[in-house]
Amino acid sequence: MHNGNSIGRRTFVKASAGTAAGLALPDLFGLGKAFAAANPTAGIGYFARFGVDEQLIRDTLGAALSRGGDYADLFFQHRVLNNMTLEDGAVTRASANVALGVGVRVVWGDQTGYGFTEDITAEAMKRAALTAASIAQGASKLAPQRLTPSATTHRYPIDVRWEDVRPGRKLAILDGLNNKTFAADRRVQKVNIHFMDASGVILVADSSGRIVEDSQPMTSVYLTIVAEQNGRKESNSVNLAARADIDFYHPARLAKLVGDGIDKTMILFDAAQPPAGEMPVVLGAGSSGILLHEAIGHGMEADFNRKNVSIYSDKIGKPVARSFVNIVDDGTQTAARGAINVDDEGNPAGKTMLVEKGVLSTYLHDSISARHYGVKPTGNGRRQGYEFAPMPRMRSTYMLDGPHKKEEIIASVKKGIYCDHFSNGQVQIGAGDFTFFVKNGFLIEDGKLTRPIKDVNIIGNGPKVLELVDMVADDLKIDEGGWTCGKDGQSVPVSQGMPTVRVASMNVGGRQQKKQG
Repeated sequence: MHNGNSIGRRTFVKASAGTAAGLALPDLFGLGKAFAAANPTAGIGYFARFGVDEQLIRDTLGAALSRGGDYADLFFQHRVLNNMTLEDGAVTRASANVALGVGVRVVWGDQTGYGFTEDITAEAMKRAALTAASIAQGASKLAPQRLTPSATTHRYPIDVRWEDVRPGRKLAILDGLNNKTFAADRRVQKVNIHFMDASGVILVADSSGRIVEDSQPMTSVYLTIVAEQNGRKESNSVNLAARADIDFYHPARLAKLVGDGIDKTMILFDAAQPPAGEMPVVLGAGSSGILLHEAIGHGMEADFNRKNVSIYSDKIGKPVARSFVNIVDDGTQTAARGAINVDDEGNPAGKTMLVEKGVLSTYLHDSISARHYGVKPTGNGRRQGYEFAPMPRMRSTYMLDGPHKKEEIIASVKKGIYCDHFSNGQVQIGAGDFTFFVKNGFLIEDGKLTRPIKDVNIIGNGPKVLELVDMVADDLKIDEGGWTCGKDGQSVPVSQGMPTVRVASMNVGGRQQKKQG
């Protein structure tokens, strides 16, 4: 459902009381009687309703291996994603997106063939499989004679399915946020709230006979505030996200979201850009993990290293940071946006130590890179959807606690900046050069936080910054924001975090100081 005109709250709730057209339809999630239900077998539970059974999977894998590929897999996906936008108390947009399809991958040596279809029938899946198989040249191989289900953990338990939540209940959350935000400060002029929920299920089956299904919920809310003071406007945004049900949005969490949004917006009226130049930078706990993710994490994804693109390609087993620096990529955090039970190749998702006591331990691997390096996959094979082949991607990347205190770190800086709230960043994977935009922060003068700063670019080189991390606090915070990672045209949900960290020197792109004389 999309309407360019604003819909009043009462009109929207009344219209949605009789039908949820364009939103979370229970029947839409099952697609009614469009598909004949099969008996669940060999780990096929959810997708049996679409006629997926063991024979269909084995036949499709047989077609995928018909030209002698080394390995083949199928990735089934069904997802219903709902969006709702509230602007100044009125619903201005509401929509639903349904994805249903299967991707077929064939690996032959270092080459990958891929085909996909929205049509889950034997004929369509065979065509996709033969497309993927065209990469290989050799004698056909047999499909697995038996499928063996793999057990999964349950890292995102839910009590209420999103497809069972009526639009009116979601709208009550948005209404509450809107009213609380306007009431919090008379300077608030405009409030924009975007709400998303998704119910998704994947099934992975491969030529070894492994098969695994996983249900994957997701939700997020974005709050944007525009305020005005003495004719001057400022704006800022805060957000929340999780693999959780509607109970994630309990009153205390929503009140904190509003409070954070108000504080981060109103302080901008007193903020200015800092002097430009090289100086110590203190990265605040939580969202500063964006620097770790972009400037360092991408360089540790194995495909970049396998192709000798990453600056870390020859660094395994070598020191890359001080001994108190430990970096983890973790898929196991309960309900986190970046959490997964299994990756999109069906591999269990665990916790991977990337940097241990300052030494680079391993890369983030999918099955292809793991085979190249002779190691086990780390559960980092991820994809945006069934239309895409998987590749090594982060899940939740963070630095572990260090030996210092936040107060000690700030007190150590004579003149520098403290970064509190980031909005975006860019990085060149090969060289590791990056730039990040700091929306909120403070000057540090004589060991104390003084004047607020805003709209600051920090520029540097990821490996060099990692070497220059000379203090790490014991206050690790995993940010609950709706972070999305882009790579090679694919986007996946991730989490990130950081304790308070001092970087001895970084290039701050603030206000140029006038030369004297």
